[in-house]
Amino acid sequence: MKLPVSTEWLLHCATTLAQLDPGATASAAQLADYYDLPAPYLAKQLQALVRAGVLAATTGPRGGFRLARPASEITLLSIVEAVDGAASPYECREIRRQGRGALPPEECERICVLAAKMADAHAAWRRSLDGVTLAGILGELPDAAPARTRARLASIARPAPPR
Repeated sequence: MKLPVSTEWLLHCATTLAQLDPGATASAAQLADYYDLPAPYLAKQLQALVRAGVLAATTGPRGGFRLARPASEITLLSIVEAVDGAASPYECREIRRQGRGALPPEECERICVLAAKMADAHAAWRRSLDGVTLAGILGELPDAAPARTRARLASIARPAPPR
């Protein structure tokens, strides 16, 4: 399974935001600078997490993004689905009914065994991601990581408000 690069960006950005002090925010520009990403595209992707209720956005000079709910309630699956949707990456096109090897209709009344196995794998992948929260991820980071993240993020200037 191949996910868009923006999925990695948002997983890291959400983890970064989870390390901030309560109520603190980071702007899209700060996060883009922190990870050397294109700011306009990252801002658009972050909005997908806002629409999904993973992040909250505030405006103003100190505005930015923060988690919309506790890190213990945000799963990796909720982030991935906000970006990529919930559809399975595998689509059975029933090629077993085509070509010289076509099976007779009576042998195709049940779901294709390959489609069933792929659906099982997708369900297992989703269960795995749904079992991992941002709080769990934070628990696996080195003890010094949150303070280092906050300090480095704070050293990145927020963009000046438009005049």
